[in-house]
Amino acid sequence: MPDPLRDRIDPRPVLSSELVLDGLVWHVRRERVDLGDAGVVTRDLLDHTGAVAVLALDEEERVVLVQQYRHPVGAFEWELPAGLLDVDGEAPHTTAARELHEEADLVAGEWHLLLDHYASPGGSSEAIRVFLARDLRAAPDQGRHERDGEELGMPVRRVPLDELVEAVLDGDVHNGTLMIAVLAAASLRDRGWTGLRPVDEPWWIRPPRRG
Repeated sequence: MPDPLRDRIDPRPVLSSELVLDGLVWHVRRERVDLGDAGVVTRDLLDHTGAVAVLALDEEERVVLVQQYRHPVGAFEWELPAGLLDVDGEAPHTTAARELHEEADLVAGEWHLLLDHYASPGGSSEAIRVFLARDLRAAPDQGRHERDGEELGMPVRRVPLDELVEAVLDGDVHNGTLMIAVLAAASLRDRGWTGLRPVDEPWWIRPPRRG
């Protein structure tokens, strides 16, 4: 019988690591890596702090989306509420709840872990943890986040889950985290939500920051 299908975390020895760019949010490093029989290779990589996203599902099975301008691709993308893990010591599900509150003016009474994934493992260490939030209610007016900068006037929309699945399959939306999360949520819903995981499950694929 073959081994269970599961990624193997097994970092290869790093012979040298040079900071090429000390960025505003993340860094670029150039590292020499010993791949054993494959020899020593040099790779540039984005050293990323990691991020969280929230698939917030209301009682009508509509997903809460926000639209943001993403300059590297020159597109206004429909996305899930999301944010960087840039507060030291803050638990990922706490960051997710804060982002849902700040970007969509919502709080949720029920939380589960939906999935973990790498954003672009060929060139970035960014790992993203996506949560499923249900039992939604509006945040109190007096506690709402005042949006500014790129979030100023950000559209917020609720779209039926099945409609989103069709948008993914038709090629109408392109954000990777949104597409993965929507397809996972639809599959879990069709299974009666069996297989949902606790929010504090160990995040074993998340790479450490390189310093």
